[in-house]
This record gives sequence, structure tokens and C-alpha cells, in this order.
Amino acid sequence: MHPKFKLREAVDSLYRLTHVNPEAYTRLVLDCVRLSDAHEAKRLQSHMEQHLYEPTTTFIHNRLLHVYANSGKLSDAQNLFDKMPQRDIFTYNAMLKAYSKTGSADDLQGLFRSIPCRDSVSYNTVIAGLAAKGRAREALEVFVKMQKEGFEVTAYTFVSVLNACSRVLDLWSGKQVHGKIVACGLMFDGFVCNVLTDLYAKCGEIDAARWLFDRMRDKNVVSWNLMISGYMKNGVPEKSIELFCEMKVCGFKPDVVTVSNVLGALFQTGRIDEAQKLFAEIEKKDAISWTTMIVGHVQNGKEEVALMLFNDMLMTDIKPDKFTVSSVVSSCARLASLFYGQAVHGKAIHMGVEDDTLVSTALVDMYSKCGEPTEARKIFNTIHSKSTVSWNSMILGYAQNGKDLEALGLYEEMLNSSVKPDSITFVGVLSACMHEGLIERGEQYFDSMTKQYGIIPTSDHYACLINLFGRSGCVEKAVETIKDMPYKPNGLIWSTLLSVCKLNGDIKHGEFAAKQLFELEPYNAEPYITLSNMYAANGRWKDVAAMRSIMNSSKIKKFAAFSWVEIDGKVHKFVSEDRNHPESEAIYLELNRIVRKLLKSGFTPNKNLVLHDVGDNEKLQSICYHSEKLALAYGLMRKPEGRQPVRILKNIRVCGDCHLFMKLVSRIIGRTIVLRDSNRFHHFVGGSCSCKDLW
Repeated sequence: MHPKFKLREAVDSLYRLTHVNPEAYTRLVLDCVRLSDAHEAKRLQSHMEQHLYEPTTTFIHNRLLHVYANSGKLSDAQNLFDKMPQRDIFTYNAMLKAYSKTGSADDLQGLFRSIPCRDSVSYNTVIAGLAAKGRAREALEVFVKMQKEGFEVTAYTFVSVLNACSRVLDLWSGKQVHGKIVACGLMFDGFVCNVLTDLYAKCGEIDAARWLFDRMRDKNVVSWNLMISGYMKNGVPEKSIELFCEMKVCGFKPDVVTVSNVLGALFQTGRIDEAQKLFAEIEKKDAISWTTMIVGHVQNGKEEVALMLFNDMLMTDIKPDKFTVSSVVSSCARLASLFYGQAVHGKAIHMGVEDDTLVSTALVDMYSKCGEPTEARKIFNTIHSKSTVSWNSMILGYAQNGKDLEALGLYEEMLNSSVKPDSITFVGVLSACMHEGLIERGEQYFDSMTKQYGIIPTSDHYACLINLFGRSGCVEKAVETIKDMPYKPNGLIWSTLLSVCKLNGDIKHGEFAAKQLFELEPYNAEPYITLSNMYAANGRWKDVAAMRSIMNSSKIKKFAAFSWVEIDGKVHKFVSEDRNHPESEAIYLELNRIVRKLLKSGFTPNKNLVLHDVGDNEKLQSICYHSEKLALAYGLMRKPEGRQPVRILKNIRVCGDCHLFMKLVSRIIGRTIVLRDSNRFHHFVGGSCSCKDLW
């Protein structure tokens, strides 16, 4: 029979007796302590009160208090404490422990100040409790007071104080405590040495941490884990892997914490195959190791593998937590896969984690990146404690999806909610101003970054400002902005200028921007192609040939442009004039049918956008069979009816002809088309695009 069941039967029998020997109470209370059974302890207390039994000493009541404290039953402990006719130091220490575990830091401090007698246990309990509750400064103050009052400082005290220093990264105080540890002769205590190692690692002094680690007399698995983790936190994952190998050579068996840290290190160094091998060797995988694998694959661009791992995890007895789910949702966001994103959302609801801020924020980001800002806003509205990240996800989501005024309105709402914007917030805000052509407002927001919030603008912010000026036709102002930058412009800045020069047909400044990119990124094909396209658009075919000659001689390869569409969870990828799809013949029949329908309505393909010096018929064929048009035809062919939009993704910017084509299809066929290119989302509805023809 299970001991707890036996205890319950013993207490049941007590209720059937008319007279109880005090020794029975003592014996049963000790059983409650041994089994940490707060429920039976409370029944025992109720029985004593019903029979008006008052112990002559504090022994029984103190033991009951300890059971309540250890079980986190603060209200039961407080109820008994208030009724006790007499109290001693053990009584107060038990209550301090109860407050330390589940009470507030203020109540813990209040009780500590009010008790008539204290010992070293009282001090240790309060120091540990304050440290655990994030009140590190106060914990250090109590430690100083403890020494002034002459109480013995033990290894347990030092561990609590060092934990407090670690929480606030107070290395100066930690070093003072380190000195006292040496003076007390506790330098080689295993627990103390472990916490000291952790403190130095967390505060960035990884060499000092390693010095301590190497001099530990009795290393245990925790010691190795702290040092391996320390290297990870200090950005030297290679050292984590080396130490892991050394750990195994020294005969220590890694635990799940060790393996999770090493998995993270392997992913950080791009050693995915080794990570998979190590994960396969784990006998008892826990939620942390599964989550590390999922996050690691996402960080290395292996989102599909991350989704498969999540599916494998669901087949085990391990329940995913909020970190796992948010990571999987992020995978769906990166893939822009609404199909899987909605499926994971359903799992989150089933597991009861959809209301967690981390998960909800990831869902907002996912729906935004899948072209569903309305769904994203619904979830955003349900977040009770919105973090800056939550606001950023929705603001950026609106800006990416052409709801720029909504993005700016939400920013003002964010400020009214007393949430301080950060660097990422302003990327979203400036992007919204850029798409709406709000030059004056954009400049005001840009200036407010430094003046109001102390945020130093990054290249991303300058790129938004340059884009804003350039798209509004103010290329000269964009160039002046670059000249006034406080640091040397990078590739992003010159690429942005080149892009707006192409939009404005400004070859002079375009050539200047391209020249900077040729020097900064000599093997990047994009500036060569963009400048070549500008020459082609102006019929300067000799310059086009010169650009191609430079690319060929320098072995600069153009990356492939492609589009893809997701149908029932399966991705179908297309390149221009693609004939490799198994349903290729039917796709071309469908696309030609659409083209004929558009030609009858007056649509004329813009052959000037074909950047090759070839005949009109070849130009017409080339432009009619761009990858996004093939993807659209397949989407309409597979889903001819229905209210759901056809969703297309493209790895480069959509060309002008395809943009016009999508607008006309949305009007003539009456179907919403959502296209995400490398720059933003385009929502084509009834012949109009959410980008207002500025992309």
C-alpha cells in the first residue's frame, strides 16, 4: 500500500475515535512532514481544532507550518500562524519560508523586520527568497546586515548572495563576496564554486570562469553544464563543443541540460548533421531538447525540417510548451505557409497556450507574413499584456500588407499605452510613411528617434528615409541624406539608392550607386542586373552588353527568379517559361485562356520590360510566361471556385507587367490575389493593389 494512502487511512480512523492520545497527533504530524502531504496535514489540524486540542509546545504546530511552507500553501500557513498561542524562532523561520516560496517580496521583508528573534536560518531564508523574486539589491543589503549582526555566514548564504549578484549582473558586488568566500575558507566548496563560475560567465568574464572551473576539486555534471552554457552565452560555441568532448573523456555522463546546450552550440556553428546525430542518441528526450532542435533548424533556414520535428514530437509523450509552439509558428511565418500556420494555431488552442504573450505575438507575426493582417489584428487584440515585440509585430504586419495608415495609427496607440518604441518599431513606422509618401511625417518620426527616445538610427532607418525621398521623386534629397550620414554607407544604403534611381529613371545617380556596390560587393549580381535593366529600358543595348560581359568575365552569376504557390499544404515552384511541372500542359492552357480574356478587355503586355534585344514575338512570349503568372494559373486551375485568395510568393520584386496583369485578373475574374515579393505584400482586389502601385 502506498505510504500516502496509509496516511490518509490513519487520519480517517482518527475521525472515528472519540478520544485521541496526543502521541497519535505527534506521530501523524511527523508522517505528514515525511511525505510532504499538506492535504492530510490540514485535515489533522482541523481535527485538533474540533477537539479543542492545544499542544503544550510549539513542536506540532511548527511541523505543520513547515509542511504548508514546503508545499507552497501560504494561506494555510498564515491561518495556523495567526492562531498559534505561542511562537518561537522555528515558527518564524517556517513562515519566512512560506513567504519566500509563494508570498510577495514586500510581505517577506515585512515579516522579517517584525519578528522578535532571528538566527542565521532566518537571514538565509530571506536572502534566498529575495534573490529568487528578483530583488537582488535588497538581498545584498540583508547579507550585509547579517554580517554586521555577527551571524555565521555559511556556504548556503554565499550561494544565495551570488545568485542575487548573477540576476542583476553585479560583478563588482560578486567580487566582494568572492573575497569573503576566500577569507572564510569556502573557496573549494562545490556549490559555491559552481555559482561563482556561473556569475563570472554571465558577467562576460569567461576566462575568469574557466580559471575557477579548472581549479575545482570535485567537478560534477552541474559544473560542466555551467561552463558549457557560459561559453554559449559569451558567443564562443566552439569552446562549448570542445568542453563537451573533454567532459566525456573525463568519464562524466551528460544529462539533458548538457545535451541541449551542446545542440545549441552545434546549430550556432552550422553543424546540423552532428546536432541531428547527437539528438538521435538521447535516450529520454525532454521538451527542452526537442525545442532546441526545432529552434536550431529554424535559425539555419531549415523550416520544413522544424515542422517535421514538431510533428514527431507530437507523436511522443512530451508535451510542447509555449517556447516550442512559438518557434514552430515562427517556422510557418518564415515559410509564409498559411496552411501549416493555421494547423499549428489549432494545436496551440488545443494545448491551451494560445493566450501566452510569446505564442500570441508569434501568431500575429505569422498571419502578417502570410498576408492576413485582419487575422493578425484579431489575435493582437486578445493579448492582455502587450510587449514592445507584440506592438512591433502588428505595426510591421500592417506596413508589409499595405495598411500603412493603420500602422501609423497603431503606433500612436502604442505611445498612448505608455509602451516605449524601440529601433524595430521605427522600421515599421518609417516603412509605412515610405509607402504612403508622407515625407514630412517620416522626417518627424526619424528625428524623434534620437531626440525623444535616444535611439541611434541604423542603416535600416536610413534606407527607409532614402526610399521615402526617392519614391516621392526627391532623388537629390536622398543623395544628400546619404552624404549626411554619421557613418560610412553600406551595401543596403547604396542598393536602396540604386532602386529608387531605377524607379525614377535616374541613370546618373544610378551609375554612381552601382559603382559603390561594385566595390563593396564585387560578386553580387544585383547591381549589375539593375543597372543593365536601366540601360535596357532606355534602349542602351551596348551598355547592356558591356554589363553582361563584365559579369561573364568576373564569373558573377545571376540568381534564379522563381515563384511558388501552396495548394493543400504542398508547395509548387515555378521559374519563367517553366515546363517541368507534371501538369505543365494544363497550366499553359489555363494561362493562355486568362491572357486572351485580358487582351479582349484591352490589356497590352508591356514588351519594353523585356530586357533583351530580341523580336516582338519573343518578347511577348517571354513576358507572358513569367513565374508568378504560371503560379497564378496553377492556383486558379486547382482552386477555380472559392472565396479564399490565391496566394503567390516570389523571391524577387514583381515586374511592372506582372503587377498590372494581377490587377486586371483580380478585376475581370473577380478573385483576390495575394502576392508577396522580396519587398512587400501586394493585395490585388477588384483591379487595385494595396501598394498603390508603389513598390
